[in-house]
Amino acid sequence: MHRDRQLCALSVSQMNVCGMNRNRVLPETQVNNVKKILPRPLSRVNGWSPPLHSFQAITWTTYLAMSIVTFGIFIPFLQTSWKYAAYVVSFVLVMGVLSLFHLIVHLIATTIDPADTSVRLKKDYSEPVPTFDRSKHAHVIQNQYCHLCEVTVSKKAKHCSSCNKCVSGFDHHCKWLNNCVGSRNYRFFFCSVASAVVALLGVMVILLYIFIQYFVNPNELRTDPRYKEISSENTWLLFLPLWPVPVKIPLVLFIAAVVLLLAIASFVLLGHLLLFHVYLIAKNLSTFDYMVQTRFQRNSRSAEKKEPPLRKKGNLSQEKSNNLSWSQAPPRVEPQKFLLSTLSQQSSMCFKAPAPKATPQ
Repeated sequence: MHRDRQLCALSVSQMNVCGMNRNRVLPETQVNNVKKILPRPLSRVNGWSPPLHSFQAITWTTYLAMSIVTFGIFIPFLQTSWKYAAYVVSFVLVMGVLSLFHLIVHLIATTIDPADTSVRLKKDYSEPVPTFDRSKHAHVIQNQYCHLCEVTVSKKAKHCSSCNKCVSGFDHHCKWLNNCVGSRNYRFFFCSVASAVVALLGVMVILLYIFIQYFVNPNELRTDPRYKEISSENTWLLFLPLWPVPVKIPLVLFIAAVVLLLAIASFVLLGHLLLFHVYLIAKNLSTFDYMVQTRFQRNSRSAEKKEPPLRKKGNLSQEKSNNLSWSQAPPRVEPQKFLLSTLSQQSSMCFKAPAPKATPQ
């Protein structure tokens, strides 16, 4: 008997009830512990500070690809005779200057630190940003004092959650630059967008000229002296005059079509962005101010839709007159009185009962 009790106790101690381990911490507790262990975020200096954004890689890849294709493939197809030499050289110079100008202003807009002056002077970017406690403060910036940067900032400064710092004259956080756009780099950002739009317009003009000339007179695109050594009209040379690469015409048309579609899409998007910022400059607004105004107008409209519509005065007076006439009118049916007498040895009682319901005919 004693041995059986020992075996039973041993089996119970080794058994895992419902597959649970006593030493296992609850999932909620584990999550809370992980959140506490995670390091606090650091403030980002500029667009090159980690983490880098995928849109930034798309921007540089598109710029490099279109520059190589435009200057290495399509511009050498233009006329080189004396009649059009001046126009071609001036056009190529304009395209080159635009591309170089766009590269410079884009680099400046990405590299510059748009933080507020007090943040740049007092803040140490190597120190983590403190955790914001909403139980103590309603807003991050109150009375021009940022509780996260722990400095006094200017009136138009906003604390960017992506960069973890206060930006002077905050406009918006640009994912393509991977940097905030503020008063320090807004001009470079605007010049970058404007130069990209003009350069894309030039690329589209070149490609449209090549397509039209190919169907009208393709020999006008084969004016380079190296084409005299090629007998086949289906063979074209790319990357002239430094590294001539012979290819077939379908490949050239395919590359031109892809680049043209990409240029049109980029031109539409960047053109819309450029017009939007021209509108903001004319209205003396920032992107942040515009978003706040739009959100306020949207909320006010939704609140007006939820309110019940007010009744018109004519309908209200007519309704009052109808109620008054109804109250003064005599009732149509009066209740009948029925006398119910019950004989009893003790007393007789008289009841007033309502009229009986009429039987349906």
